[in-house]
Amino acid sequence: MDGHVSEASGTRDKPLEAEDRLRKKIKQPRERNYGATSNDVIVVNPAQPPPQDPPHRDRRPTQQEMEEDEEKEILKYGAKHVIKLFVPVTLCMMVVVMTVNSVSFYTVKDVYLIYTPFHETSKDTGVKIWNALANSMILMVVIIIMTVLLILLYKNRCYKIIHGWLIMSSFMLLFLFSYLYLEEVMRAYNIPMDYPTALFIMWNFGVVGMIAIHWQSPLRLQQAYLIFVSALMALVFVKYLPEYTTWVVLGVISIWDLVAVLSPRGPLRILVETAQERNEQIFPALIYSSTVLYSIVGMTTTGTETGNETRRLNENQDASADQAGFNQEWASTTRQRVQQRQIEVQANDQSHPTQYRTVTRPPSDNLTEAQRHQQQMEEEERGIKLGLGDFIFYSVLVGKASSYGDWNTTIACFVAILIGLCLTLLLLAVTRKALPALPISITFGLFFCVTTSVLVKPFTETLAAEQVFI
Repeated sequence: MDGHVSEASGTRDKPLEAEDRLRKKIKQPRERNYGATSNDVIVVNPAQPPPQDPPHRDRRPTQQEMEEDEEKEILKYGAKHVIKLFVPVTLCMMVVVMTVNSVSFYTVKDVYLIYTPFHETSKDTGVKIWNALANSMILMVVIIIMTVLLILLYKNRCYKIIHGWLIMSSFMLLFLFSYLYLEEVMRAYNIPMDYPTALFIMWNFGVVGMIAIHWQSPLRLQQAYLIFVSALMALVFVKYLPEYTTWVVLGVISIWDLVAVLSPRGPLRILVETAQERNEQIFPALIYSSTVLYSIVGMTTTGTETGNETRRLNENQDASADQAGFNQEWASTTRQRVQQRQIEVQANDQSHPTQYRTVTRPPSDNLTEAQRHQQQMEEEERGIKLGLGDFIFYSVLVGKASSYGDWNTTIACFVAILIGLCLTLLLLAVTRKALPALPISITFGLFFCVTTSVLVKPFTETLAAEQVFI
């Protein structure tokens, strides 16, 4: 704990005066810090028995009551984060569905990925299933190898290589694939545009996107680019994956996500634990966050520039925290409330002999750069974070369902994914550790897709043919 330690008791030759001073310090029943200032924390030392509390002192809250208060605060301030996670997922899926239904380019199967050598051209269903399984296994091997390579680079602190890798991927998505997307949309809606204008638009769009994702930008702009990149990657999978392979890949990737996050040696779990140990944020090109999330790994500044940059980041962070459900009062008093609860729990425990001490914590104005950085990282951790891969495969499922032209199946998959995401966030609130976001949502989506297309679609078609309206 920061600060110095000062004894609250007097000298050893005056024990009665020391005891009186201690009683006066803890006697105030209405003070939440029990005699300490806003920058003081009372800690305990099992060396001497505590002074007896006066019989007329007010009852302190029990540990159960404090836990209930904490849960109420989490529900109050954390519910908005759930909604703010539903909105980007919904927007990403809507972009994919609208594109699939309006641009025929993404539904025509003429070119396939290099990772799927079996194109399911046979008319035999068994051969198609075998081809789909083989393609999905090849694709999963590639994903596992790339994930393990990323973890090894991160463990060895090869940040420049990782940044170059991510920058190259973002460059291809924001310039090459975005240009193809713009071209097909213009062709589908019969909108004329000359090449200089298209190149000018794509240059500005791509450069701003690179700055927003890999450096600094307004929060909404960064989130918009991450949503668009996820939708664009989902359209690539819908376009270039064979028919049966797409459904098998969705099931296999959910199992891989479960193993990679929850297994003791899972690569994604290792990535999260390593980032927590190093007190670093995972790269923003891989994560969607409901709060400010800038890549500050390897960035060093000195002097006045560092102070000004820190103040700007804190101002942006306070504004975004207020918009995300955590107001400035919550953010500024979080550490103090935690310390006060620790004081109450320790003071309420009468089973061990204790001696009260006062630990002085320096005010926020006197914090060092490292302490300010730590506080900033704690504030950023308040936001719920979802990997962009989850956005991609949610959108692949809904986009593939919408490619068959049945809106009942599309809406059923959409609702099922949101229900699964809600259950995942509920488990996240209970377990309070990193959880895979794909298994529950993809399982629900696949189940509702099959049942709706097999049961609900024939039923509604029969009703429409018989002119029966419900």
